[in-house]
Amino acid sequence: MTGQLIVSVSGIKDETRDFAAAFAEEMDARGVPLSLLVAPRLKDKYRLVNDPATQDWLRVRRSRGDAVVLHGYDQAATKRRRAEFAALPEHEARLRLLAADRVMEQTGLRTRLFAPPRWLASQGAVAALPSAGFRLLAGMTAIHDLERGTSVRSRVLGIGEGFRAEPWWCRALVLGSGRTAKRGGVVRLAVTAKQLGTSGPRQAMLDAVDLALFHDARPGVYRWERRISQIGAA
Repeated sequence: MTGQLIVSVSGIKDETRDFAAAFAEEMDARGVPLSLLVAPRLKDKYRLVNDPATQDWLRVRRSRGDAVVLHGYDQAATKRRRAEFAALPEHEARLRLLAADRVMEQTGLRTRLFAPPRWLASQGAVAALPSAGFRLLAGMTAIHDLERGTSVRSRVLGIGEGFRAEPWWCRALVLGSGRTAKRGGVVRLAVTAKQLGTSGPRQAMLDAVDLALFHDARPGVYRWERRISQIGAA
């Protein structure tokens, strides 16, 4: 059985874009597209709408085959030590999703894919996604097709954004990538752009990708496709 490989990068902004771009070039050389996890707002008063260079880079990457995935609105903790969408009721989650969607449309980066910060979404957030126009949810332990009601079980292996970055964890991530690919599973690797600016985590991600490819994992991105009947009726 042939496995799959999905590599995602989050925390992309003006200060980290060069790290992401250098990593993207490494992935291009390997034939691995990226899933780019984008939030309209980040810490330190960052606003995507005020960062045309990052907008341009993201649009170019998408035109080359990368996927743009909404990664929250402002990533602020809505409860103490909880990720933005981890504990939200449905109504509040919908408001945040709609606000984020407006910004993504304004910047030419609108997407129907959603990966919550730290990969954690409450039941209320999951319930709000379809009515806000989203079709796919990439969570910590599974990828959910929200329209079809189906899921593919696979756990995220990450560095940064809730995941550790110490050498022992980086080694475990590489080994985990190889084991999953060898048994034909879905290898989901995630890294923050900031961590890509550090040699150890960056090399661990490259090694994890290379090991998955060695075991014949097929590179891809988070995606949602319409049913054939829907395409014909459009």
